[in-house]
Amino acid sequence: MSWRFLHPTDFSEASELAFAHALKLTLLTGGELRILHVAPDAGDAGWKHFPGVREALERWGVLPPGSPPSAVAGLGVDIEKVQTAGADPVAHTAEFLRHHPADVIVMATHPRDGFAAWRQPSVAAAISQHAGEIALFVPEGSRSFVSPDTGALNLRRILIPVDHEPAPQPAVDAAMAIAGIVGDDPVAFRLLHAGEGPFPVVTTPERADWSWERQTELGDAVERLAAAVGTWHPQLVVMTTAGRHGFMDAVRGSTTERVLREARCPLLAVSVSARALPRLRGAGR
Repeated sequence: MSWRFLHPTDFSEASELAFAHALKLTLLTGGELRILHVAPDAGDAGWKHFPGVREALERWGVLPPGSPPSAVAGLGVDIEKVQTAGADPVAHTAEFLRHHPADVIVMATHPRDGFAAWRQPSVAAAISQHAGEIALFVPEGSRSFVSPDTGALNLRRILIPVDHEPAPQPAVDAAMAIAGIVGDDPVAFRLLHAGEGPFPVVTTPERADWSWERQTELGDAVERLAAAVGTWHPQLVVMTTAGRHGFMDAVRGSTTERVLREARCPLLAVSVSARALPRLRGAGR
């Protein structure tokens, strides 16, 4: 079962890095990718600024130089570029998701303004209803697990902060789904619990190429996470988010934003009730 991705782009360098992750994951899952740009003055001139799908695939060695547009579909993926005029990118993204549901939204974040453009609560219900409630945030200048130059993967360490609330199992399941599609390289998972008391209950599989470590630290959860990132250097952080609005709670949540600012690596935020998880599990190994 293929994954469905949405990549909102503002044509920035940060969006180029997020695009590379969205494109690579689409290839790995034989999935669907919609690249969406919303701008007040969207017109024919805007199409030239979209990230080049064929150019990236040729650069990565997936397609030979000078391939025709039809060659992309020949890879077993469905990729579409969509441009729409509007002053509110969130509202228009919500409307787009109403007709084109996505399992994972892949979007860039910027150090200075972070989630500023995505904080409007008026469309939170619309987005969470039609999105898969899973979002991959790729901070500008972060240590990414997909090379935009070569398409090479480097996903060997995944850090999962866990607590009793929200339930950690959705994050663990999503981390396993991501690891399951990236290849045969060994993957080390670290479950990090910041706090006293018993370790949160999670179920992890026994696999020869996967290792699991459980670590407990005392102190502020985000500070402990930042320290773990600084010493262990994971390529991805996966965390569960709480709340009725899933994806938009992750966008507006202070904890998620603090983690992104501190971690400086891609963050996969998973709602406790993410409806896309069964689809993601089905596409893994």
